[in-house]
Amino acid sequence: MELRRDVFQAIADPTRRAILVLIASQALTPSAIAEEFNSTRQTISKHIQILTECELLQQEQKGREIYYHFNPQKMKEVADFIEPFKQMWEDRFDRIDIIINKLKKQ
Repeated sequence: MELRRDVFQAIADPTRRAILVLIASQALTPSAIAEEFNSTRQTISKHIQILTECELLQQEQKGREIYYHFNPQKMKEVADFIEPFKQMWEDRFDRIDIIINKLKKQ
């Protein structure tokens, strides 16, 4: 049985979120990513591995270098999952605002 990492656990970590933000604008090598953090390269490599296993990052070999790219399709799947909950809470907050405004007018 193959175990897959959970994408929500992956994005729960602040360092992994920072890596995603960093790579969202351009593909980078592991060394270039590691230079942006005050962690060991081994620690950053583990974060990259987790993000890759969750398919949030994709690898591309260019010569001897590996470049990591952001996978927007996978992030869209996450956003699509969250959207109904976001809408539900926005509706609830809108109703609370209506109640508060009515109370202020009294």
